[in-house]
Amino acid sequence: MKILLVSMRHDYGDASRGDSYDYCNVYQPLLDLGHKVTFFDYMAELKELGRNEMNRKLLATVEQIRPRLSWFSLYTDQFDPDIIEKLRAWTTTLCFFYDDTWRVDYTRFWMRHFDFFTTPDVNGEKKYAALNLPNAIHFPFGCNERLYCKMDVPKKYDVSFVGGWHPYREWIIKRLCRAGILVEVAGHGWRRGTLSHHDMVTLFNESRINLNLSNSASWDVRYLTSSFRAMANRIRSSKTIEQLKARHFEINSCGTFQLSFYVEGLEQYYEIGREIAIYTNPEDLLIQIRRYLKNDEQRELIARAGHQRTLAEHTFAHRLQRAFLRMGIIDG
Repeated sequence: MKILLVSMRHDYGDASRGDSYDYCNVYQPLLDLGHKVTFFDYMAELKELGRNEMNRKLLATVEQIRPRLSWFSLYTDQFDPDIIEKLRAWTTTLCFFYDDTWRVDYTRFWMRHFDFFTTPDVNGEKKYAALNLPNAIHFPFGCNERLYCKMDVPKKYDVSFVGGWHPYREWIIKRLCRAGILVEVAGHGWRRGTLSHHDMVTLFNESRINLNLSNSASWDVRYLTSSFRAMANRIRSSKTIEQLKARHFEINSCGTFQLSFYVEGLEQYYEIGREIAIYTNPEDLLIQIRRYLKNDEQRELIARAGHQRTLAEHTFAHRLQRAFLRMGIIDG
C-alpha cells in the first residue's frame, strides 16, 4: 500500500534530540510490513519554506503520489485546516494523537478535519462516538520490537528511569534517594541528558528495576510544598490525567522488569503482578522497589512474561494491522 507519513524526522524537530517517535515506531514497521512509504518531514519543510508554502507542498505531494493513506502526527499550529480538508479528495487521512486525554480543545478541533483519528484512551472509541465522532480508533501505542530488544548484558543498576525531566518526577526520585534507593536517571532536562536509542535500550537491559514514572500534575501536599516550582507547575499544568504511554510497551519489549504507576486500562494489556508490576503512591513505590530488589527470581519471571505478551500482542505491526482493518483499507 502507498502511504504518506506526515511527521517530524527528529524529536520535536530538533536533530540533537535524535529520531522522532514516529520515525522509529511507525515508519520502520510500515516498511517492514511491505508498504511503500513516503516520509514528509513537515518541520524541516516548515523551516525551509514557511508555513503557507509547506502546506501547499503537502497538498501538491498528495495530488502527485495519490497515497492510499496519509498518516499525520500533529504538534501545534503547523497545518492549515483547509489544506487538510482538501487532501481528503485524494487520500484517506488519519491523525495519530498521543495525548487527547489532556490536550482536549486542541485534539477535538482537529479530529473533525480527518477521516480517522487515534486515541490511546481505553474508553476513547465509545467516548467519541457519544460526541458524534465515530471514526476514533483505539491505538494504545506499542513498540518496534526490532529497536526495543533484549540484550545479553550484565545488570549494573538496581533502579533506573529514562524520561523527560518533570518537577514531580524529580521530587519522587529525591524521595527515593533519601530512603537509600539510588536511581540512574537519563532523559531530556536531567544531568545525564538524552541518551542515544542504543544507550537507552542498553540502560533498560542493565537495570534490575525500570521505573515508569507519572508526569501528570500531582495534588500531593508534600510535593506542592516542596518548592515554588512544584506549586506553579501544578497550577499551570493541564496534564492531570494519567494515560497509557509508549514506555509501558518499550520496557517490556526489552525483556526487562518494569515497575510502573497505575493507569486506567493497563490491566487490559498486561496481567498486573505477573507481566508488569505497579505502584499506586510514593510510599508504595518505595515498598515495591525494596520488595522486588530482594527477589531476583520473581523479577525475572515477570520480565519474561511481559516480554512474551508484548511480542505476541503489542508490537506496532499488530497495532497497524488492526488500524488498517478498522479503516477498511486492507482486507481481514
